[in-house]
Amino acid sequence: MIRGGASNLNHLWRIPSAQRLLKSPNFSKASNLVPGIEICQSLKFCNGLQSCAHAATVKSYVPTAKLAELDRKEKNTEVEVETVGAFQKLPMVMPAVDILQSAMKKARRIPPTKGIANIAKRERNKGAKQLDALMKELGVPLRVYTENFPDKNTLHPYERSLIELTLGDGHYEQVLRMVDLLRKKVVSVGKEHASLCAKSLTKREALERLTEGVKQLEVIFNREGRAVDDLLNIAKILRQMPVVDLETPTLCLVGAPNVGKSSLVRILSTGKPEVCNYPFTTRGILMGHIKISSEIFQVTDTPGLLNRHDDDRNNLEKLTLAVLSHLPTAILFVHDLSGQCGTSPTDQFVIYKEIKEKFGDHLWLDVVSKCDLLKESPVTFVNEDVSADNVELASYRKSGPEGSIHVSVTNEIRLDELKDRVYKMMIMQMDRIKSRESSHSQDTVASA
Repeated sequence: MIRGGASNLNHLWRIPSAQRLLKSPNFSKASNLVPGIEICQSLKFCNGLQSCAHAATVKSYVPTAKLAELDRKEKNTEVEVETVGAFQKLPMVMPAVDILQSAMKKARRIPPTKGIANIAKRERNKGAKQLDALMKELGVPLRVYTENFPDKNTLHPYERSLIELTLGDGHYEQVLRMVDLLRKKVVSVGKEHASLCAKSLTKREALERLTEGVKQLEVIFNREGRAVDDLLNIAKILRQMPVVDLETPTLCLVGAPNVGKSSLVRILSTGKPEVCNYPFTTRGILMGHIKISSEIFQVTDTPGLLNRHDDDRNNLEKLTLAVLSHLPTAILFVHDLSGQCGTSPTDQFVIYKEIKEKFGDHLWLDVVSKCDLLKESPVTFVNEDVSADNVELASYRKSGPEGSIHVSVTNEIRLDELKDRVYKMMIMQMDRIKSRESSHSQDTVASA
């Protein structure tokens, strides 16, 4: 239809009377009111009308069902759900010295193009090809690393926290930037010397430029290849991070240092943490599994928390808060009122109240450990102020929070009861996860 209209207008343009009309000042002024109309050659005039008509009829011939689908996709630009497990997908990083040696070895084996009779031409062709191959053998692995190590901002918040707290804020991004900068230098120097070698006039000149180019690339890689080794160390550290399944109920043991969390993890799960009598034995997040009947649950042992403001916490303590903040966990809070953990009952009470206030929406179970060491009168530390009239604190110092279960790993006191209560809480946590997933699915369908 549009083509036919344009053809008729083309014929109209060739009629003398029509040409006088179209070229008249009044018609030109009026035509400016219509976007796309240009008064010039016939073809340009018609094309202007065609463009205007096309712009006005976009999607005119798209089926209604297809249009509805396109509109729905435009409106429902839903961001993909973040998942964990990115650290297990990291590419294998070779040491810088291995990359260099392998690249040099492969480049030396590159022959000149067949059929070149002139010695000088053959030598400069060989030199240029070897420099180009060396550049690629050095640059390609670096590009693979920078492209396949994930952008920290696209990671699950839990894994983002692990990077920041384990490697130091900004270190991950800085190392990736240095690796990419090394790649750019290798490519730039390699291309420059390959071009110079290709312009050599004699065999001797080609050999000299080849040697100089290889030397320059080797110097650059030896000087700045440390970034690759730093990336190798980062990959090793991140791969050792525990993998958490967001759809499997997770039990998180929380409390002050040395209160017995690690001992309970050994009793409850397959995790085998180090157990010693000094603070911060747990230097990271340890993941184990609980198998009860046919159900398998996750359990994490976290670094201990001290009585101090969040801004003053070290990275180990922040790891604990990251787990509670970003993972769907049930909390098993461990208290030690025996006086052996090094943290006074009063300080433990303050820590407990603070965490309870922040994460009270989590399923929660309080456990008083080392109950075989408890005495009739509460333990009092030198720095404790027990004269304050605080009924809740006084009750806590004597027997822990209301409803807590008293256990002893050493004497195996009430461990079976603890396992039973943990199992019931994990079943409830599983129901919560399923309910959240079902609600998310319904919201997705409704928005679609």
